Amino acid sequence: MKEIPFETVKDTVAKLCMDANFDIGDDIIDALKHAVEIEESPTGKDILKQILENDRISHEEKVAACQDTGFAVFWVEIGSELRISGGELYDAIKQGVVKGYKEGYLRKSIVEDPLRRKNTGDNTPPIIYTDIVPGDKLKITVQPKGGGAENMSEVKMLTPADGAEGFKDFVVDRVRRSKANPCPPVIVGAAIGGTFEKCAMLAKKAQLRKVGSVHPDPFYADMEKELLERINNLGIGPQGLGGRVTALAVFVEAFPCHIATMPCAVNMCCHASRHKTAIL
Repeated sequence: MKEIPFETVKDTVAKLCMDANFDIGDDIIDALKHAVEIEESPTGKDILKQILENDRISHEEKVAACQDTGFAVFWVEIGSELRISGGELYDAIKQGVVKGYKEGYLRKSIVEDPLRRKNTGDNTPPIIYTDIVPGDKLKITVQPKGGGAENMSEVKMLTPADGAEGFKDFVVDRVRRSKANPCPPVIVGAAIGGTFEKCAMLAKKAQLRKVGSVHPDPFYADMEKELLERINNLGIGPQGLGGRVTALAVFVEAFPCHIATMPCAVNMCCHASRHKTAIL
């Protein structure tokens, strides 16, 4: 059985936390450059250019692209033929978050109780979702989630009778009601099916897809294309100041569900859409 040292996991997580906040993905940068070309609003064009300049400075100077450095959310795939030596996996991830947020001078945004609001001081605990998979690899993806976009997310229990049109209307209306709050242009993660909580998880995980990717199912690929067009026709525009580019992408995920239910979820993400992956 393969062994991965505790310290290796911790150091890898620390680097992922910093890289996710410092280096915006090339797919996002390319999408923003394309948005400049198609945006019709002069103000919108200027905003998009400022976002690109901000991301350039963040990359070159290794500083956070946004002051909200997010709740550290992890998606972990652990092979059934490996173990962590010298400690537990979740402890290694937690200590990695502490190290990364300290060394990267990243803002600590987590309170230990939702009502009494005392800051934990180290951006822990992280949120960790784990899948056990065949093999001896450890795949770790960090997805820092900022509060502004997260506040605009929603789960809604539609009925099967609402169908595809009901789902699409819910997604578009959620973006319409969000207005400037999630710092558009946004990445929209949308999910349908599963259960109440599974649907929300899928909507968040959908944002890990690369901007420009196409859903493998033509039915949902067409739906994503339609939703992106409808959302960009809302006229919200960059930073909510009007324009053609309200969203850079819409990603839809579907999952089997109970015959009597149709859970739907939208998870909003700002234009940064921060996430980084390492495989050990």
